Order: sequence, then structure tokens, then C-alpha cells
Amino acid sequence: MIPMEMVALENQTITEFVLLGFHDIAELHLLFFIVFTVIYISTVMGNVLIIAVVVSSQRLHTPMYFFLANLSFLEIFYTSTVVPKMLQGFLQKAAISVAGCLLQFFIFGSLATAECFMLAVMAYDRYLAICYPLHYPLLMGPRGCLGLVLIAWFSGFMVDGLVVALMGQLRFCGPSQIDHFYCDFMPLMGLACSDPSIAQMTTFVLSVVCLTIPFGLILTSYARIVVVVLRVPAGAQRQRAFSTCSSHLAVVSTFYGTLMVLYIAPSAVHSPLLSKVFALLYTVVTPLLNPVIYTLRNKEIHHALQRLLCIKHIETPD
Repeated sequence: MIPMEMVALENQTITEFVLLGFHDIAELHLLFFIVFTVIYISTVMGNVLIIAVVVSSQRLHTPMYFFLANLSFLEIFYTSTVVPKMLQGFLQKAAISVAGCLLQFFIFGSLATAECFMLAVMAYDRYLAICYPLHYPLLMGPRGCLGLVLIAWFSGFMVDGLVVALMGQLRFCGPSQIDHFYCDFMPLMGLACSDPSIAQMTTFVLSVVCLTIPFGLILTSYARIVVVVLRVPAGAQRQRAFSTCSSHLAVVSTFYGTLMVLYIAPSAVHSPLLSKVFALLYTVVTPLLNPVIYTLRNKEIHHALQRLLCIKHIETPD
């Protein structure tokens, strides 16, 4: 027989969730709070600095840096949608209303999806610049760049708007605890007491489209870039190009790979803790690494940053 308490719980629609976060390793909460606070501040400051440098320097008003500034906007907003609530969970109970939970998933999912398209646009931009340098100014004009950015942003909000609209039709009857540090799709579906199959199938199809197509475009673009670079005589320039491509691909693969595992093949992750670790890679790690990876060896960014911060190199007299 089913206990009466369970029957009552299943028949009662809940209005608030509690994000459990990393509840199973409570002894590390203070350490996690310090570490992730430092990472979050560094992520926001790094991306804000990139935006400020690109906006302030006339030399950086080019397609590549226009896309980079938009990527930084995405990183700031989507990591800020998740991390503050996660930090709250390290110090106290992280409660969130059902409406707030759906809103968090909508904003985060929309921005993450937009980033999937933005990374593909950036790879395509580099492909055109390196493989078709003579046609590049015509192919990547101001209108074309703005159009690609708007498509990336609007596609993200349209895709996740459809998913959240389907999620909003579900009833959540309990338990009211989400075993995650933010309102992710699969943990929420596990708490639905109405049939979530339509929302699950729609999310699966959209995830396949929004992850595999941009990632395939990125791999194709970098493959063509490598072919062109191989024609360059061996030397420092060729080594630098390979190093830059490999670092870009490492971060991009981490971002897309973890999202593919969690949204296309969620059954491959059997442990809730492992699912959270994977989620940390695309919510915390890649937003921190992207500003570093895309600007580490960029002399134009370095020079613009020096001008922005009024750093002057004074030569000492002989």
C-alpha cells in the first residue's frame, strides 16, 4: 500500500522548489563558496574588460572583435543566471518559486543556445578570413555581421521559449527538492506529475539540431583552416596558428561535449553528482576560459588594453 503522506504529496501542486546543490558534500561548502566566488568575479571582470576594450578601441571595430564582444555579453549574462543562486546554496537554503525556476531555465537556456550559434559564427568568420582573405571584407560587411549576431540571439530565445512554454503546461506535485544547483531540464522533468513526454521529445530534437549543426560547422571550419595553415612554411607563425586552433577547439569541445551528453544522451550520466560536475564545465569553466583563450595571444587586444588602462612604457635613457 502507498502511504497516505505520499498520496497527499502527489496530489498537491507545489509552488516552490529547493535547489539542493552539492548537498552530499556539505563539509566542502565554504571552500566551494570561496572558489566559485573568485571564479565568478574573474569571469565577469574578464568579459567586461573585453567589451570595454573592443568598444573603446577604433582598431578593434572589426567583425572578429564584434563577435567576441557579443560572446562576452552572453558569458556574463548566462553565468550570472546560475552562479549567484549556486553560491547562495553553499550558505543557506536556496529556495526558488516554480515561476522563477522556469524563468531561470529560460534565460540560461536561451543564452546558452545563443552561444552555441555564436561560437559557430566566430569559427565561420575565421574560416572566411583565413581561407578567402580577398573576399572577406565583402562577405563580412557590417550588415552581414549584425545579421549573424541577431540570428544567434533570437534563435536562442525562440528555441528555449518553445521548450519553456511546454514545461509551463506541466504540473509539479513533489517532492519539492531539485537535486541540482540550478533549474535544469532533466531534474525538473523528474518532478513533473503530468506527462512530460512532449516536452522531452521536443527538447531532444531541438538539442540535436542546436548542438550538432553548429558544432559540425565549427569542426568543418577549423579543418579547412588547418588545411590552409599546412601550406604555410613551417615556422613560428604556423606553430602559433596550430596552438591557437587547438586551444579554441579544446574549449569549444568541452562546451558542446558536456551539453550533448546532458541533453542528447542523458542516460549516459548515471550519477547526479557527475551530472553536476558536467554542468559546472559549461556554466562556470568555459565562461572563465573563453576570455583567456580568445585573447591570450592577441597582440591587438593587449595593445588596446594598455591604452585603455593608460599603461605607458617609458624607455629609460641610455
